[in-house]
Amino acid sequence: MNEYSEVTPAVPEHVSDTAPPESGAPASRKSAAAALIGTLKPAHQAELERIFADDGLLARQIDGYRVRASQMEMARAVAAALEASGQAQARSGLGELERPARALHAERGREDESRGANGMGGARGEDRRSHTAPADTAASAEALDDGGNTLIVEAGTGTGKTYAYLVPAMLWGGKVIISTGTKHLQDQLFQRDIPTVRDTLVVPVSVAMLKGRANYLCHYYLQRASDNGRLPSRQDASHLQEIVRFAKLTRTGDKAELASVPETSPVWGMVTSTRDNCLGQECPNYKDCFVMKARKEAQQADIVVVNHHLFFADIMLRDTGMAELLPMANTVIFDEAHQLPETATLFFGETLSTTQFLELARDSVSEGLKHARDAADWVTLGAALERATRDVRLVFGTEIARMSIAQLGDQHPLFEALDHVRDELDHLSEALGGASERAESIGHCVRRARELRETLSGWIDMPPGDVAAANGQTASARAGATTSAGKSGAGKSDKTGEGGAAGADPLARVQDEKVRWIEVFSHTVQLHETPLSVAPIFAKQRAGTPRAWIFTSATLSVKGDFNHYAAQMGLNGKRSMTLPSPFDYEQQALLYVPRDMPQPSSPNFTDAVFNAALPAIEAAKGGAFILCTTLRAVDRVASKLRDASVSRGWNYPILVQGDASRTELLDRFRAYGNAILVGSQSFWEGVDVRGDALKLVVIDKLPFAPPDDPVLAARLDALTRKGLSPFAVHQLPQAVITLKQGAGRLIRAESDRGVLMICDSRLVDKPYGRRIWQSLPPFKRTRDPDVVREFFARERDGE
Repeated sequence: MNEYSEVTPAVPEHVSDTAPPESGAPASRKSAAAALIGTLKPAHQAELERIFADDGLLARQIDGYRVRASQMEMARAVAAALEASGQAQARSGLGELERPARALHAERGREDESRGANGMGGARGEDRRSHTAPADTAASAEALDDGGNTLIVEAGTGTGKTYAYLVPAMLWGGKVIISTGTKHLQDQLFQRDIPTVRDTLVVPVSVAMLKGRANYLCHYYLQRASDNGRLPSRQDASHLQEIVRFAKLTRTGDKAELASVPETSPVWGMVTSTRDNCLGQECPNYKDCFVMKARKEAQQADIVVVNHHLFFADIMLRDTGMAELLPMANTVIFDEAHQLPETATLFFGETLSTTQFLELARDSVSEGLKHARDAADWVTLGAALERATRDVRLVFGTEIARMSIAQLGDQHPLFEALDHVRDELDHLSEALGGASERAESIGHCVRRARELRETLSGWIDMPPGDVAAANGQTASARAGATTSAGKSGAGKSDKTGEGGAAGADPLARVQDEKVRWIEVFSHTVQLHETPLSVAPIFAKQRAGTPRAWIFTSATLSVKGDFNHYAAQMGLNGKRSMTLPSPFDYEQQALLYVPRDMPQPSSPNFTDAVFNAALPAIEAAKGGAFILCTTLRAVDRVASKLRDASVSRGWNYPILVQGDASRTELLDRFRAYGNAILVGSQSFWEGVDVRGDALKLVVIDKLPFAPPDDPVLAARLDALTRKGLSPFAVHQLPQAVITLKQGAGRLIRAESDRGVLMICDSRLVDKPYGRRIWQSLPPFKRTRDPDVVREFFARERDGE
């Protein structure tokens, strides 16, 4: 009998005991995590219990708060990691960490006073000693060797991980940097979560939020845009006037405060600065610069909230203010840490965009006409560079694609177009150089032009033999990637590359190997050079001053095994733990895999997904997400849904990705209460819909990354050359983490009920399928559509 049997409760999978039998890592991780928590000072332990208890500070201050065992365990682990980092700093001779003084509740004053030197007293001097070394026990020695101040926590949905790290961070974290996945989460932390915890604990910690420079008004470019007076449309002119008024009133200059001007308005690009065109200290408005004010506030704050893009952009570009912040930090916390490998890959490489040349042309014309009108025909020079730059996009026709440079061949017209850009850039540079004495802003354009030329020449002048080497892609990798996920034999390689020491990224041994590839958008072309592994780069950035590093998300492991994630980031995965969700998935949810589905590679697969989903949608009476792995599938399913809605007389509103912004679509979805939303990647994570508005999540197929992606293809080839299984080592664990994100959209609260429908029979039929579904929450499982109908019928009957 197939193990994936009818209405079967999944075996509860706890972190430490669910690793594949071939790897002994999870058991050792359990003892390592326990050893780390075991070093926590008794006074700190008691303080956390008073805060998180049924009648503790959080319960007294927050309506609806309840104790969660996983939240408490995570708070202990974070606190222990903070202690370990403090001890490491003390041993390094860097002095004892400053801690914000605590303002104690009146009713606790006597209790805290009586604890004296043993406890968590409010005096600043006492807090400074909170990280002095504990007694020399075996447990503490175990916790402090190799990675004791690094913690990886997978906390299931509903755990309350935000409070679990905020409480110890505010009490004992010193200078804390919190990095989130998106600006939306950044705003949520800054505006809601941090103030709530700070007010509850009554700790005088100062908080700042730092965003990328593109989020702040630039006085210089705002004035230039106003003086220019030439805008493409009346709407743009109206937006500019609103921004001018806003600039006179705002304290922060954060464009998020001006909701009346859409974030997508082209005017924002005219009134904000970029890394390339910022004049820095030579700017006449430097003293009033909103970016510099935000950085200064961040340097002085106890807690700074950033996002992942900002964090990694600075490590490589030194452009965000993090360069001054990170050396000062005692603690770095990454929330939504599953996004880090992709974000780090983006910033640890180099990108050259046609947008940079267009911006240089625009700025050169503007500054030339303003300061050196008689020095050159600036309009003609700028227009020539613009035309040459736009021709780079035209060589690809209407195509929107990602491809390796090796796929183009030596004779592709791209290279001739890039040559033309370089020629026109040289003409403009010569004119700029002759006028550079007229104004510092022109001199800045000269420097930009020279930097762009150097980078561009690196692409044009690369010898043909080096192109293939830099690309790192072979036909064997492409073929292997295409077949490995589809053949059952791939599952036999499931053990290959597993169970090794966390942090030992197989790709990290390919020192300095990179892939060169091209991304073509509707209006721009980007040339990328991307490292095959970010592990050695990130490990180097983390080396040096000891500090606590906390990585947390709901999706970091494969069946409790953190090797894949830790290896990608160059981390020691020794201190890792999975904390179960408080939700009762066996009672609240059902995992449904329909029978008789064609293979995902079949041309009629998407139609089969739609046909299988129709009965489930009708049983749920709307309230469904249909999550597809491709935009083509989104369009196909949406078209068929509209036809079915008319023919069946549905009253379920149909929302489709692309019809409006993600935020607007989600707002409509919640308001309707019975809508059907069809989306792709942007709806797989970071989406929180609670209650009856969402009762059904349909996923078309397992989210294996497309093997023709140039970066993935190069990585798979490198693994093949090392004699490893690319499928087992990279593709499978990555697909599991992505699938867990999509599945996590279903149950968001204790009162939620619903069905997760995965239309990919490989989940049941392939040897590796068991590893995938056992990595999901412990749903009951079925393949019978009648069970799905009964589930929704019981829900309507209130059973």
